[in-house]
Amino acid sequence: MPADPRALLRSMFDAAVAAAQPDRCVPPFLPPRPNGRLIVLGAGKASAAMARAVERHWDGPLEGLVVTRYGHAVPTERIEVVEAAHPVPDAAGLAAAQRIRYIAAGAGPDDTVLCLISGGGSALLALPLPGVSLDDKQALARALLASGAPISEINCVRRHLSAMKGGRLAALAHPAKVVSLLISDVPGDDPVDIASGPTVGDPTTSAEALAIIRRYGIALPPAVETLLASGDGETVKPGDPRLAGNETHVVAAPQASLEAAAAVARAAGLAVHILGDAIEGEARDVGAVLAGVTRQIVRRGQPFAPPCVLLSGGETTVTVRGKGRGGRNVEFLLSLGLHLGGLENVWALAGDTDGVDGVEEIAGALLTPDSLARAWALGLDPQAALDANDGHGLFGALGDAVVTGPTLTNVNDFRAILIGRP
Repeated sequence: MPADPRALLRSMFDAAVAAAQPDRCVPPFLPPRPNGRLIVLGAGKASAAMARAVERHWDGPLEGLVVTRYGHAVPTERIEVVEAAHPVPDAAGLAAAQRIRYIAAGAGPDDTVLCLISGGGSALLALPLPGVSLDDKQALARALLASGAPISEINCVRRHLSAMKGGRLAALAHPAKVVSLLISDVPGDDPVDIASGPTVGDPTTSAEALAIIRRYGIALPPAVETLLASGDGETVKPGDPRLAGNETHVVAAPQASLEAAAAVARAAGLAVHILGDAIEGEARDVGAVLAGVTRQIVRRGQPFAPPCVLLSGGETTVTVRGKGRGGRNVEFLLSLGLHLGGLENVWALAGDTDGVDGVEEIAGALLTPDSLARAWALGLDPQAALDANDGHGLFGALGDAVVTGPTLTNVNDFRAILIGRP
């Protein structure tokens, strides 16, 4: 058993983030030099770092524009970087999307458009279809984020209200060749769900998007309801001739990051078990389930013998009912801790690999065997914190928040449970 479980867990998280850094994963997928221009366009929390990686490894002329989250910009020389809001879009994202649309539409048949897409791009590339206002998109974004809907359903709705997503960006760039490099932050790594698929065909429909909104009881502005019900905002479909000959590469994904973290744990002499890279569901429910698995390991040595590490990734959800700040990773950890009830020799870390859990500039937190006891000693009620969706408040008070700052990548959530000997 390692002498410092906290340090080991943090080293594993850092390794997971490092494995998805653009300087490592972008260069192998750069296209050959075109006869015309190389035009770089992009959106996402990692797009600025991806643009910098392109500049460092491209041996010819290039130009372009990418939009990233506030605080996630990095210095570039030839590719312009602008910042906008996430997860709720703002006017800066709207203006950036308008400029990207104009640049894409000006691409010629000898040009290659290199699209750098990563998580967060759905909000950052915010250009509504005609009839839908930015206010409409902002209100709907807030409602969807609080609804507990999985990211695939949220992105289905986003695609059908956007002038850029659902294959529309690639269609705009036709007849130029479009090469898309994607850093995946979605369960299953489906390109249609990474930033809502601006460069790939979308098999879902406006009717499906409308059904999702109604299923969660979300009130719709009349213009949005009309657009979805009429089907006038249908997305670009797979097989559309405007997408022919394009290339799409997922250059970084959660599984590779979990494997990098596993290597750190194995080097420390621990058995590692990757439970899955695409786990979804309510964060508190996932916490309860993994607490049950952990108890079985501690008490029965099943399905794995301790000491060991359990790793998982994916994207859980939080249905916000309380007045807390949300955050799916801290909600998972708080639920895990409550269901473990102070079980000895169990530590855990959960964090978002982009450094932002929910809307907080906090990646996640650490759970220790005495987290509940320390909370009670401070007069805090962990169950009340969970009920209020205030995991950030509790772990912050304990001094156990994990703060990284912008990591400049995003392969979704990272969860590690370290189980010592009984």
